[in-house]
Amino acid sequence: MRFQLRPSNDSFFDHFSRAAENLVKGTALLSELILPDADVQSVSERLVEVEHDSDAITHELYKRINSSFITPFDREDIYRLGSGLDDVMDHLEAVGSLLYLYGLTKIPVLPREMHEMVDVLDRQAKVTAEAMPKLRTMRDLEDYFVECNRLENEGDRVYRMLLVRLFSGEYDALTVLKLKEVVEELERACDAFERVANTVETVAVKES
Repeated sequence: MRFQLRPSNDSFFDHFSRAAENLVKGTALLSELILPDADVQSVSERLVEVEHDSDAITHELYKRINSSFITPFDREDIYRLGSGLDDVMDHLEAVGSLLYLYGLTKIPVLPREMHEMVDVLDRQAKVTAEAMPKLRTMRDLEDYFVECNRLENEGDRVYRMLLVRLFSGEYDALTVLKLKEVVEELERACDAFERVANTVETVAVKES
């Protein structure tokens, strides 16, 4: 029988859940932003607001760690998880800002693979948000690790195809440079989601 040596502090888990729910909002806004008839400025501004909210959640989490004598699991893992969730949001916001500032949404048709990449991120966000409440019990998390890894592999495949598309001659050189910067942020966001899953897996193993 495993004894619970640390008291549960629901405030930490609430922070993780709120941060993950913001990622779902972020990917939903990205999905909206790349539509042909999107109100680009409005959607981009809303994405910045969500990113600011995520920053506030992260700061609240750090303050909670520093003011708590006992934490539900290792402090360094709490920092790593909170920081990882915030990193994902930073990459999502960067994608939205670059699309808006570079005027890329004015392109008649964005690469199909870009839509696919945003869809992968949206699915990663949803499985992450579903997993965060399970940290309270550290149970039923294995499917999350497996699915997030599978999605990251799918994202890598789409990323490679997207690079091929960019250098196919379909776009002028300046547009390629702009799009490539966006594509790199999409790929970083996909990788950041996997790092969050890896952190959760590490915590689950330690607490098992």
